[in-house]
Amino acid sequence: MARPRPGAPVPSKPAGAPASSTPTEPWGRVDDDGTVSVREGDDWRAVGQYPDGTPAEALAYFERKYSDLASEVTLLEVRHRRGGASAGDLRSTAKTVRGKLDGAAAVGDLAALVARLDALTSQLAEASETEAAAAKEAVDEAVRERTAIVEQAEALAARDPQTVQWKQMTADMAALFDRWQAHQQNGPRLSKSTAQQLWRRFRDARATVDRHRREYFSQLDDTHKVARDAKTRLVERAEALAPRGEDGIGAYRDLLDAWKASGRAGRKVDDALWARFKAAGDALYGARIERESAETEASKEKIEQKKVLLAEAAPLVDEKNLATARQKLTAIQRQWDEIGRVFPRDKERALDDDLRKIEQSVRTREDADWKRNDPEQKARANDMTRQLSDAIDKLEAELADATARGDKRAAAQASEALEARRTWLRALGG
Repeated sequence: MARPRPGAPVPSKPAGAPASSTPTEPWGRVDDDGTVSVREGDDWRAVGQYPDGTPAEALAYFERKYSDLASEVTLLEVRHRRGGASAGDLRSTAKTVRGKLDGAAAVGDLAALVARLDALTSQLAEASETEAAAAKEAVDEAVRERTAIVEQAEALAARDPQTVQWKQMTADMAALFDRWQAHQQNGPRLSKSTAQQLWRRFRDARATVDRHRREYFSQLDDTHKVARDAKTRLVERAEALAPRGEDGIGAYRDLLDAWKASGRAGRKVDDALWARFKAAGDALYGARIERESAETEASKEKIEQKKVLLAEAAPLVDEKNLATARQKLTAIQRQWDEIGRVFPRDKERALDDDLRKIEQSVRTREDADWKRNDPEQKARANDMTRQLSDAIDKLEAELADATARGDKRAAAQASEALEARRTWLRALGG
């Protein structure tokens, strides 16, 4: 900086003269040697020299220094009024500015700046207390939130690895970690000890979940390998049945039971092996289908032949001569058997059922005829007829005697018993 030179006199008193405290008295003066002083109450304090400039330039230089300080104070006041800035940060800045005002090399009402700054500092002190309380509450809430995250992670870590859906478990743990990071970045700063303690718990829970996952899938890989080997052997055995055709179906079913009991080998492996296993079975069942199709085609003529026999047998149901009906039916049944089996099975069963109904009808009539002509039954019937006839003769005599005596009661009893015996006799054909 150019050294101020002694310049024109400014409205000021000589050095050492008592200072006036009137409001119109200037805040600065320049001595003949270029020394610039600032008025502080009734005293003057030298703030520097500006010998190479005019007194006005010297004062202007140090007044700009004052303006800079005043701007800093004003800025602090504005920031405090507008809010948003931390009272603690503003207090720290105010303390720095306050240090600049002590013995400041500036010309102006420094005392007023100090008063404004002290008033602002007092306001900031009150705001700091409020902020401190809010900050403590925010920290407490942050501890609760972060603890909740930790407890959720620990709950996941405590689950049985064998019952866990690991895709969902991994997503849940990743979501908790994202919440942890967001909370750590955007939430209030926790004390070092609390933050470390919570992080250790969260880290341990994550490590436990990760270890369980690795162990589970390692075990699952072993299980899949065993199942894969077993199913591969079953596929090879199933494919080896191909030359047996339909006769291999029973063995294939046994292999299918073993397949169901062999466990899972992983979706892709299971699907690939099952495709081979099913193809082997399809080949066996395909042979059966081909045979049944051939048999069905060959049975068409046989079916028509049996329908003709059924048409011949149908009138036998009404044939009066049972011996003739039986003779014709036996001949039809013999031809039926000679024709042989037909396919499909359900068609054969329907035809057999129709013939069986005709045979049952003839047999029912034969049974009834045999019962009517059975000698033993005839003998028993004749004996019963004789007994009923004797009983009727006796009751008729008792009825006549009771009537002659005029015994109405005895006559009624004899008449009732007589009517019952006559009814029985009529039922026996007597």
